[in-house]
Amino acid sequence: MDSTATATPDAPTADRPGGAPAPTTGDRALGPRFRTLLVASGASNLGDGILMVAVPLVAIGLTRAPGQIGLLTAATWLPWLLLGIVAGVVVDRTDRRRVQMVALTARAALLAGAAWLAVSGGLTLTWLLVIVLAYGTTEVFADLAANALVPDLVTAEQLPTANGRIVSVQEVTNTFLGSPVSGALLALGTGWALGVPAALAVLAVLVLWRGLPGRYSHAPARTSGEATPGAVRHALADVRDGLALVLRHRVLRPLVLAGALVNLTSTAYISVFVLWVVGPGSRVGVPATVYPVLLTLAAVGAVLGSTLVGPVLARTGEVRAMVGSWTVAFGTLALPVLVPHPVAIGAALLVMGTFSTIGNVVSQSVRQRIVPREMLGRTGGATRTLVFGLMPVGALLGGVVAERWGIATTLVGATAAALAVAAGLAVAMRGVTPADLAAPQPGTR
Repeated sequence: MDSTATATPDAPTADRPGGAPAPTTGDRALGPRFRTLLVASGASNLGDGILMVAVPLVAIGLTRAPGQIGLLTAATWLPWLLLGIVAGVVVDRTDRRRVQMVALTARAALLAGAAWLAVSGGLTLTWLLVIVLAYGTTEVFADLAANALVPDLVTAEQLPTANGRIVSVQEVTNTFLGSPVSGALLALGTGWALGVPAALAVLAVLVLWRGLPGRYSHAPARTSGEATPGAVRHALADVRDGLALVLRHRVLRPLVLAGALVNLTSTAYISVFVLWVVGPGSRVGVPATVYPVLLTLAAVGAVLGSTLVGPVLARTGEVRAMVGSWTVAFGTLALPVLVPHPVAIGAALLVMGTFSTIGNVVSQSVRQRIVPREMLGRTGGATRTLVFGLMPVGALLGGVVAERWGIATTLVGATAAALAVAAGLAVAMRGVTPADLAAPQPGTR
């Protein structure tokens, strides 16, 4: 297998056309290649945002059974459980740019077929489940590749800024723009709500193709005649190394385990939230056309949160920023139950978006800094397998609990569980030192 020299943001390499080093300070210093990744992320996430609103609204037009809605949510995240680790190894052993482009191309073809089904009147709940499951599969490869690319494009010191920009763009396109655009497209027809994201995926591929030249691979050098069994052993060793680093590291282990448990509870919450808020049979009774507007407030909060990361870190440090922000965000989940009014729900989404983004940006930057660059794909796959792998369980659990004990019980229980996890994380991270949060020395794991 061919190998490409490890790309570093502060030194010329074969992966940097022209041998130009990446700049080191300032927003403009993030560089044109990072901005290319940002534009591609914006295009693909706008498609995500359109689908995030459209799919549940299409689904409740087919059924209002909480169990079936929960099953649809589970299908979104199941690919992470099944493919996360495998996809991480693929990202580490191949060109990360190419992996992202192939995944986005497959997504475009899938959504084009889904749009045809909708236009022809053949879109059923079963087909919707299949489409969501396949879409989630493309998400696994595209997201892991994109996240692993970031440290190749900026310096370690720029990671919080770069990740803040990515989160800001993702939230603006995913929710702030995606929600109202989705509502407008649904008014035109379901085919539009599926077809436009297909076109956006094509746009993202073209942006990466034209604006991010070169190869971005950290695969170890291999002999050209290496036998298949040897390659398989290497791949299995990669999987083992990624899992070992995640589960043994002083900081990674509690972050990943807490993330997995929080995602289980939050997915149980989200899987039935639309039934609590939308429609004449819901507790709040918000029209379907207003629901995207409420979700937009979460994006506004996320953009605000992404701008506050630097000031918060300057005052509190990374561990306190993560734990404190997540505690505030999880606490606001109770407000839609305590005060089932659109204004209160909008305020809760705004606060939750702000503080969850602060915690998420800091956590992502810490993980990218402390993980060796050649292991970002497999550790990302291992992390997301654990963190996202429990989300299908949470979605199914949310539907079952809602059908048996009611939607309010599901929402309150999920909120209490998330707060308990935040408290446990605070205890687990007590005593973390700056050395635990520092980047590894070259050649170490």
